[in-house]
Amino acid sequence: MSLILTREDYFPATNLPIAVAERMPQPSFPPHRHEFSEIVIVWRGNGLHVLNDRPWLVTCGDVFYIHDNDCHSYDSVNDLALDNILYCRDRFRLGLDWSQLLPPQEEDSPGCWRLTTRGMALARGVISQLERESRKSDSLSIQLSEALFLQLALILRRHGYAADRPWALPEGEQLDLLMSALQGAISRPFDLAVFCQQNQLSERALKQLFRQQTGMTVGHYLRQLQLCQAKYLLRTQDCLISEVAARCGFDDSNYFSVVFTRETGLTPSAWRQRFLPQREFSAEKVKA
Repeated sequence: MSLILTREDYFPATNLPIAVAERMPQPSFPPHRHEFSEIVIVWRGNGLHVLNDRPWLVTCGDVFYIHDNDCHSYDSVNDLALDNILYCRDRFRLGLDWSQLLPPQEEDSPGCWRLTTRGMALARGVISQLERESRKSDSLSIQLSEALFLQLALILRRHGYAADRPWALPEGEQLDLLMSALQGAISRPFDLAVFCQQNQLSERALKQLFRQQTGMTVGHYLRQLQLCQAKYLLRTQDCLISEVAARCGFDDSNYFSVVFTRETGLTPSAWRQRFLPQREFSAEKVKA
């Protein structure tokens, strides 16, 4: 059973539709669900965010839309700073079609989105205002909170792109370009020098910026992306370990096993074995 976070614990009054929970830093947190929905925006640091059993390596600019029936947790955090914008759609008063503004909860929807550098700057200002207004329970403050939430949702739509669909990246800055390229390089080699040459960027400056914003080197970030993908494939698919290794950018399956075991404490086979009972149970439910 996962932990349930209730509305009463996070919303000071029963008529408040929105609350802002600042997590600076965000500690490790066990699997849990909410009686509300939330938008998670990561500002700095890194960590592992597991959403509905899928691991995501998160760092600055990552955005998640968490629905009230989703289950998620945080682990292996390193100076992870984020904001949670909590909301109860049944308490909204403005007659808006929120389905056009907030990503739907569908099987083929991206689990993780990214926000450009420009978008992060715009979002920070709105969230700061929203944090102040959302504490008040008078009618005008509630309407202003919802208007600010609408502004935030529009910023996320205009300046966001799906983390696993990097070709949809809008016009962005150098860090956005690099993040997009790394998301698309999980299964193939990535040459930072060539990337910088193609985009007329300073390799040294870009490395420093990346380390400052994420707390990781470019190589470490890419390796963690590959391992997150490997964990997901091992948990959900029956392909050979060698195929998993190849799909995650490892030419040598033995080397993949060494790296995976060093990072997780389990061999790829042992990791897969942990989730077999759960997969069999899910398959039985589908048949039923």
